[in-house]
Amino acid sequence: MAWVSLKIEAQDNTADLMSDTLMSLGALSAIIEDANAETVDEQPIFGEPGDPPPGIWQQNLVSALFDEGINVEQMVADLQAQTGFSALQYSTEIIQEQDWVRATQSQFDPIRITDNLWIVPTWHSAPNADAINIVLDPGLAFGTGSHPTTHLCLAWLTQTVSTGLSVLDYGCGSGILAIAAKKLGAGNVVGIDIDAQAIQSSLYNAEQNAVTVDFYHASKYQSNEFDIVVANILSSALSVLAPALAKSCKAGGKIALSGILKEQESAVSAIYAEWFDMAPAQYTDAWVLLTGTKKCNP
Repeated sequence: MAWVSLKIEAQDNTADLMSDTLMSLGALSAIIEDANAETVDEQPIFGEPGDPPPGIWQQNLVSALFDEGINVEQMVADLQAQTGFSALQYSTEIIQEQDWVRATQSQFDPIRITDNLWIVPTWHSAPNADAINIVLDPGLAFGTGSHPTTHLCLAWLTQTVSTGLSVLDYGCGSGILAIAAKKLGAGNVVGIDIDAQAIQSSLYNAEQNAVTVDFYHASKYQSNEFDIVVANILSSALSVLAPALAKSCKAGGKIALSGILKEQESAVSAIYAEWFDMAPAQYTDAWVLLTGTKKCNP
């Protein structure tokens, strides 16, 4: 059995109506996607300060799934007739039946951060059994090691964490950075996030990796000082949270900031320079890692 995937270009003010109408016309499913996903124009929508409302992008693809026998031209004509839209741009793809679990798993191999640090999905064996291997499956919370910002932060932690140092992971997502810090020898490690799902995911992943990390919702966290602070979140949030993150870092402590695009680097760096001696930035693709040392008398 096979299905037809119909993808139609849509604006932010037409995507919802288009999706709902396709469902009423018999679509098996309909989703709205960022038309610029996986490009430098990708638009992260998380409701952060200065960002558009969460849940919709300016340029969209409405993707609807139909039985293989669908008359695509007639479906698009019916859609235009019911919505009043015209000259819709669309494409189609045949989706063959397959083992979806195996197909999904095949996309995720172990990820090498360094020779001694790997991210390993549960369905794989560790490529280097003697390395620090973080067991982590792709899930609802951000952070599997595959995104450049996560990779940058993990590599920095391997160079920065030493036995007994305390670490704060602000915006912990899947908990991957906090778990890595603990496995690298850190002492007290705390993870914070604004998303309850992220906290649950982090707790589960910590248990899977047999490490003890304290994870808190941001609303319940009481500020403390740490030797190392790492925050892999949106640049807009990093800008707003700068005083709080600076306060959470001990004098002489280290900070790492990611989730920053190259064009945002100078603005974010200038904000944190009030409290930190900033080091040269590190880059992967369009993404930046900013690091610094907390001034003794900022």
